Amino acid sequence: MIWSVVVLAGLVALVGCLVEVGPSWACSAGAVTVATAFSWALAVRTGGRPIVVGGLALVLGLVAVISDDDALRTGAAVLTCVVSAVFAVMATVPAVRFVAAVREVLVAIVLAGIGALATVGFEPVVQVDRFEYATLGLALLGVFALVYRLGAGLHGLGRRGIVIVLIGTGVLALTLAYAELLRRYGTPGLVTSLLDVVVWSRHHLGAFPRPIETVLGVPALAWGVHMRARRRQGWWVCAFGVAATVPVAHSLVNPTVTLTESVLSVTYGAVVGLVIGFVVIRLDLAFTGPRGRRGRRAEEAGALRPEPGRTRALL
Repeated sequence: MIWSVVVLAGLVALVGCLVEVGPSWACSAGAVTVATAFSWALAVRTGGRPIVVGGLALVLGLVAVISDDDALRTGAAVLTCVVSAVFAVMATVPAVRFVAAVREVLVAIVLAGIGALATVGFEPVVQVDRFEYATLGLALLGVFALVYRLGAGLHGLGRRGIVIVLIGTGVLALTLAYAELLRRYGTPGLVTSLLDVVVWSRHHLGAFPRPIETVLGVPALAWGVHMRARRRQGWWVCAFGVAATVPVAHSLVNPTVTLTESVLSVTYGAVVGLVIGFVVIRLDLAFTGPRGRRGRRAEEAGALRPEPGRTRALL
């Protein structure tokens, strides 16, 4: 309850700053408040030391805003973005049915969205591409370190889990590599054609969904929470959910993208990603679950793998 009030207070300050209502220090105060609360909650959720972690986040945030040093503010923004993205994934709970998986994806996106306001509240001075790559890399390292413990290490993977991790890693690598190669070495005709699609989408729909969120992050998170209700390997799938929460958490850093376009881009990515996630879940159940409607209902009734609640420690 107290944590929710603290986060709400920080969110109010950040929104007030966003609409240019309130004192000039509201951005910094809101950013420090949310960063501290999320760090504390992530420590609680992962069985860490919340007082130590939360206190350290508070001190680092205050030093960054009081010193008003660009490097320190940018560093605080990076850490806030990473903590928000990882916490958004860790705050999910197992989902027996797809409807519950949709709820968990929305919970993660909302938490990452609050983190996005806190990230930009530190007023970082960044090169957008470097900031995005840095936050994604750090978030992946952090979430895999946590999932290694939650998923009983590599021994808990099994053959099925190894295949899942390899596929997820491959999709992530191909998405990033393709985007970078296209940007640097793509043929003018191909680049122009793809840019035309992006321009059309922005002109007619208001935004274009981020590929890494749409193709990998949201489907992985939806499938992961669905699998966690049945087997521990689901945590390894959920780890790739940061491919959705990181883009949301740094969605406001780019000054050339408006708030409306950022919200629409995240929304479109979530909708399309959930459609992909639904297809993946149905294929998974088709190959591994019982046949027929009655069999699926019996499978759902028995899919009750115990896991601590959303506000309880996982370890």
